[in-house]
Amino acid sequence: MNMKNRKLIILAVVIVTLLVVILIFSLGTEKAEPVAKTGSISSASAASDLDQARLLQSKGDFIAAGDIYRRLIEDFPASGQISDWQNKITELNIKILFSPEITAESTTYKIKSGDSLEKIAKKFGTTVELLKKSNGFSDDKIYTGQEIKVWTAPFSLLVDKSQNMMILKSNEEVFKTYIVATGEDNSTPVGIFYIVEKLTNPTWYRAGAVIPPDSPDNVLGTRWLGFDLSGYGIHGTTEPESLGKQVTQGCVRLSNADVEELYIIIPKGTEVTIVD
Repeated sequence: MNMKNRKLIILAVVIVTLLVVILIFSLGTEKAEPVAKTGSISSASAASDLDQARLLQSKGDFIAAGDIYRRLIEDFPASGQISDWQNKITELNIKILFSPEITAESTTYKIKSGDSLEKIAKKFGTTVELLKKSNGFSDDKIYTGQEIKVWTAPFSLLVDKSQNMMILKSNEEVFKTYIVATGEDNSTPVGIFYIVEKLTNPTWYRAGAVIPPDSPDNVLGTRWLGFDLSGYGIHGTTEPESLGKQVTQGCVRLSNADVEELYIIIPKGTEVTIVD
């Protein structure tokens, strides 16, 4: 091989090497594509958000705390903490509902001459119990010119028998979920029903027998929310261990604490949808 050919070969090798180096450098420095957020809560900002939510909740700013948990759910949809955040939101929803804090779903009402809590509840489609709870009233006394909080967004219920779960909705948005028991052998009826009766410490009438509220044999618990289908409704229980199962005679069963909470919230006329 003559000298000229050798120089040409060396030059070609150098050029190829330079091209490879340039290619590698360009690939290494190319702008990275945005990385999708994952379920890992590793960023300082996420940890800071959680701390801020807890602080706001401790100070009674439930709306702002709830907004932070909602943002975390949106930003980290695959997080293992999603369930905890959702539970926090429903917990805060109830705290907001039972507080004097005004939201987009509520309004301030000024008491007029001749008003009563019962009249106001009927006018706005709410309950006397909720008016008292959210305004911190210990009795039914009100006075002209007094300003009170009134919840105006309608509530509805959805019962999913396959999951033994009941969803409380406000304006069609999930407000809270409850674990329930439903009918054995699929005996809970499917369809759309309405609450037509509300009783505290109900008596149970069973096959001709009258079982008083204080009897351990009374399975209705502390509250009854009767459907427009005779004999069926939502009630409490003396057997909380049965929740999450299909064991009732067809009614929807809640813990006493949950049914007492629900009794405060929903008025007569509330729609109840039951699905398989």
